[in-house]
Amino acid sequence: MNKPDYDKLMQNQMAKLNGNRAKLLLHSCCAPCSSACLERLKDCFDITVLYYNPNIEYDEYEKRKAEQIRFIKETGWAAFMDCDHDGSSYDTAVTGLEKEMEGGKRCEVCYRLRLCKTAELAAAGGYGYFATTLTVSPLKNSDKINAIGKELEGEYGVTWLYSDFKKRNGYLRSIQLAKEYCLYRQNYCGCIYSKR
Repeated sequence: MNKPDYDKLMQNQMAKLNGNRAKLLLHSCCAPCSSACLERLKDCFDITVLYYNPNIEYDEYEKRKAEQIRFIKETGWAAFMDCDHDGSSYDTAVTGLEKEMEGGKRCEVCYRLRLCKTAELAAAGGYGYFATTLTVSPLKNSDKINAIGKELEGEYGVTWLYSDFKKRNGYLRSIQLAKEYCLYRQNYCGCIYSKR
């Protein structure tokens, strides 16, 4: 069976808007990852970037959050929604998975944790769509992320916007935009396990 083309699915969803803008709650892990995603989505959606990342160590979290806010202010491509740093929810969620390999079960639990919060807030806030910037990374599993998002669509009643933002040179574009805006780019996902 062929792997779904999530980028094509997203383009089809956007085409069905017929020029009508929809409200999108976009989970973001950091400014560099959000950059190319926002550029791609800004003409179809009224976007609010949700910064919810309990997996990220506190000092790193604050640094990335400040960069995300700065990037949004400089571009005007989105509004910003912050969540309190809640590292204990991540620690609880991944208990027993500390020794998993990067990209394994621990990461899948982390995707779900962040996407659940995004779907919950999207439903509460009257958003038509929710999505994440995580698929811009070549290190993140787009199949797992999109499967979780689609599952949560059914649970929360908000449409999941499929994505594989690394397609069409999305990851390359995120690097270019990070340079253009002098964004802080980290070299690990943010959790202590990936840092090790």
